[in-house]
Amino acid sequence: MHDDDLRKLLGRLDLEQEVRLLTGADVWSLHPEPAVGLRRLVVSDGPAGVRGERWDERDTSANVPSPTALAATWDVDRIERLGRLLAAEARRRGVDVVLAPTVNLHRTPYGGRHFECFSEDPLLTGRIGVAYVRGLQDEGVGATVKHFVANDQETERFSADVRVDERVLREVYLAPFEAIVREGGVWAVMAAYNGVNGTTMTESPLQRDVLKGEWGFDGVVVSDWFAARSLAAAGTGLLDLVMPGPRGPWGDALVAAVRAGEVPESAVDDKVLRVLRLTGRVGALEDAAGTAATPWTEEEISAELRATAASGFVLARNEPAASGEGPLLPLERRRLRRVAVLGPNAVEARTLGGGSATVFPPYTVSPLAGLRAALGPDVEVVHGRGGRSTHRLPPADPDLLRRPDGGRGVEVRFLDAGGTVLGTEVREAAAFTWQGSYGPDLPMDRVRSVEVHTRVRAEEDGTHRIGVSGVGPFRVTVGGEIRLDTRISLPPGADPVEGMVRPPQESVAVQLRTGEEVEVVVGHVPEPAGDFEGTDVESVTFQVNVARDTDDDAEVEQAVALARDADVAVVVVGTTEEVESEGFDRDSLALPGRQDDLVRRVVEANPRTVVVVNSGAPVLLPWADDVPAVLLTWFPGQECGNALADVLLGATEPGGRLPVTWPADEECLPSPRPVEGTLRYDEGLFVGHRRHDRDGREPRFRFGSGLGYTSWEFLSVEGGASAVTVRLCNTGTRRGREVVQVYASRPGSAVERPVRWLAGFAVVAADPGEEVAVRVDLPERTYQHWDEAAHRWATEAGPFRLHAGPSSGVLPLELDVQVQG
Repeated sequence: MHDDDLRKLLGRLDLEQEVRLLTGADVWSLHPEPAVGLRRLVVSDGPAGVRGERWDERDTSANVPSPTALAATWDVDRIERLGRLLAAEARRRGVDVVLAPTVNLHRTPYGGRHFECFSEDPLLTGRIGVAYVRGLQDEGVGATVKHFVANDQETERFSADVRVDERVLREVYLAPFEAIVREGGVWAVMAAYNGVNGTTMTESPLQRDVLKGEWGFDGVVVSDWFAARSLAAAGTGLLDLVMPGPRGPWGDALVAAVRAGEVPESAVDDKVLRVLRLTGRVGALEDAAGTAATPWTEEEISAELRATAASGFVLARNEPAASGEGPLLPLERRRLRRVAVLGPNAVEARTLGGGSATVFPPYTVSPLAGLRAALGPDVEVVHGRGGRSTHRLPPADPDLLRRPDGGRGVEVRFLDAGGTVLGTEVREAAAFTWQGSYGPDLPMDRVRSVEVHTRVRAEEDGTHRIGVSGVGPFRVTVGGEIRLDTRISLPPGADPVEGMVRPPQESVAVQLRTGEEVEVVVGHVPEPAGDFEGTDVESVTFQVNVARDTDDDAEVEQAVALARDADVAVVVVGTTEEVESEGFDRDSLALPGRQDDLVRRVVEANPRTVVVVNSGAPVLLPWADDVPAVLLTWFPGQECGNALADVLLGATEPGGRLPVTWPADEECLPSPRPVEGTLRYDEGLFVGHRRHDRDGREPRFRFGSGLGYTSWEFLSVEGGASAVTVRLCNTGTRRGREVVQVYASRPGSAVERPVRWLAGFAVVAADPGEEVAVRVDLPERTYQHWDEAAHRWATEAGPFRLHAGPSSGVLPLELDVQVQG
């Protein structure tokens, strides 16, 4: 729809109608406006799938690999195709705008939400982000790039003031946003909670001067949820849309401010025009010609997610298990009679991270299930957990729960202050979240308490822990006896989101025999979920927890015994919801629990050991040099186990290359924790691989690195400053895929620079013995730096050196080019 038509629609609205469109109608939607033919417009969280408006297991979504896994493919064509899949999912869920991609950088591996972000590198992040946005928007679904800007940690994220030099801000942290606005044409940008250089981002002039002015962004700037705090954000060229609603800092106050001359009416007109432009683009206006997303079948979705997961798996190490043998991977199926699949993540793999990235997949294939299906009945596949990786109680397995009517799961009852039941839900779950209401006809202010009724069945004899996770008053009745009557609180200073993703717990011990059932009733009196800068959040979250006490020592010994008797041991280790999630940063990069000890014991018992690392971001691997094969799988989505079997057995090559440096230890890493409310980005330009190069520190695994199942020789590089052609040959015995990477350097530069920086990359495939040539385009920005004195981009004329190879640490080819100033 043309802007002239949108301005005519704008003319139909009075000031009150305009302002109403600038605050959400509820948690996930904008107000309809019949006067301009605007229907209700729906937004949804989306980094790992499109969840929709309901946060529970009754409405499933395709669970795509985590953003770190997507960036690990280095494959823009694949990510654009995945964006099209997500657009189809959005339309199936009635969603118009997806709140993704997240392009904040992996400034420090301690960042708790890094699984939701692509990379430590601004160029790689920008190119993957552009592809993601194009895939979504070409199918008529809006993308929302977030969080603008420097929201690279979770600690004090609502209030922290990030101090970052102008040059660093431009060259590193703003760079992905610029690419996605200028090249990707993104339709929405989300303003972050934090401040930058003294101004909170919803009120920052960066929106007006850089985003809308310099870059020409014509879409909507929406607040992160509850980030809009005052009328100051309603100024000219600043925030356009406050979410969620219907309450917020604008409304009647903004109408009064306009009438008093405190806010120009032209500023409101511009915001509404942007909102109408977005609604037209997604087809929410009557006369708008929206694009219908092409639907995908279930089989197409499964195949795409399986292939995408494998394309992001990074084979970080692949050595012979014994002298005279070849690399351990891929496994030779004909040699396998017994396989031990070990570790806490082998059965309960993490396919996504915690927080707003959470979706509820229709199914999840575990590593154990994937390998059993691939190997078939002729190979015995045994499993041992090898000890716990967390001491948190999990939500109760729905298979162990029976409703009062005998069905699987629980019955949830909503009661008023007098104890009258206002409504019920039948749920096959033990973790519950309601936002904005308990259902279409049950607003939160009508409900005084929530009760969960079920019977818990024991699968084995022993001591069972039965309890609750959440914030506020709880009562737990077991077998008719009140066992808990308590108030549970978050630690002082905790992020309110922690109450949703890592809620505090209390439990009691209950002795149960195999097959025994006991009635359990959990009662909860909801309270405001937390305070986001003065705004109470309408959200209720709690869990019913059940787990049997186990002996970690005995489990480790069992796993070692299984490994000793197997042809190969596959140990699946990883992080937990306590470690990687929105709402908090990491305290340590070590694997939780006794997983390091488990790996050491298993490889001692069986040298033919593959370690699969199931984490969304780097973890320490102190045993890496002692294990023949290490495969990094990130959070790989619902096809986890099938993709893993494909790669381990050689049906598919592990296609991934590292989008982030994996450190060898925790020395000299940037902190995510503000000091007295201020977080200083003192490392400047030297983020990730740039810092390691500057300091001469060898990481555990280098940025850009990753092995395949063939070998390559880089033959030559030729070209000029704008593009080079790299020739290489597949010198191995099977078809393979390589990521050709080009880095730039400036010998003797008068300007502070990294030793090398990523300038371009391209994916290539070839058969055994085949030579191929691939063109790598190098943008003009490769050679530019931000001149802080002149406040503009500048080019230092003279020689630059280009380095080509398979990773930031292996660059056998060089080419000098002359660049004009």
